[in-house]
Amino acid sequence: MSTPGWIDLDGVVNMRDVGGLPTTDGGRVATGRLLRSDNLQDLTDADVRHLVERVGVTDIVDLRSDVEVRIEGPGPLQVRELATHHRHSLFRDDEVEVSAEDALVLPWSKSARTERPKPPRRDDDYWASHYLGYLADRPDSVLGALQVVAESRGATIVHCAAGKDRTGTVVGLALSVAGVSDEDVVADYVATGERIEAIVARLMARPAYEEVLRDQPMSHHLPRPETMERILAVLAERHGGAAGWLLENGWSEDQVAQLRGRLRD
Repeated sequence: MSTPGWIDLDGVVNMRDVGGLPTTDGGRVATGRLLRSDNLQDLTDADVRHLVERVGVTDIVDLRSDVEVRIEGPGPLQVRELATHHRHSLFRDDEVEVSAEDALVLPWSKSARTERPKPPRRDDDYWASHYLGYLADRPDSVLGALQVVAESRGATIVHCAAGKDRTGTVVGLALSVAGVSDEDVVADYVATGERIEAIVARLMARPAYEEVLRDQPMSHHLPRPETMERILAVLAERHGGAAGWLLENGWSEDQVAQLRGRLRD
């Protein structure tokens, strides 16, 4: 596993380029193609210039829910139209229009937990159950997010709130399709743990997240290797791997090859 390609900016704490990761056939993931990040609301002017002019960002995949976007608003890259913005929520509730009143109830807030039915438990691992739920409930969004990466003319930033769970699921699939070993996909996922305290502190200051985060111990947020190991194992057992999942959900062999080729040197 290579050292994480951290991109240290003033407005984010969990941004990195996954380029440089080795593939099982002796190749490498290309740099400047796929970045993963926490939310982009606080990017400074200098951050924006760096991402656009030096990194070459042309596309943003925003995995946040409709509720988060309504509360948090757009980030500066979107406001200034300096990159193409693609919304692909991974929550099932976002398949239907929600009222302004409902939009004030976050999917993971206390009120949502008491008022809405619990999602089905898909795995014994708490976080793996959530990640498998993304794949089961919003395959359209997962496919759409990966299609952006495959077709981008520059670098794509994939982000959610923390850049850990939703982002980790989509990026994990992308890296697996590119030919990165399970061990290195897991290591990339776990790397977020190096900055988890800073991530949580940043989100605690945001209106969409403070309520739920204040009651959770830091250990709840720490990414554990067994979670991503489980996701990769389920993909292999049930679908023949990440590429098999894409094919079963409507992609063609050419689309899979396009994504793989885009991510490779």
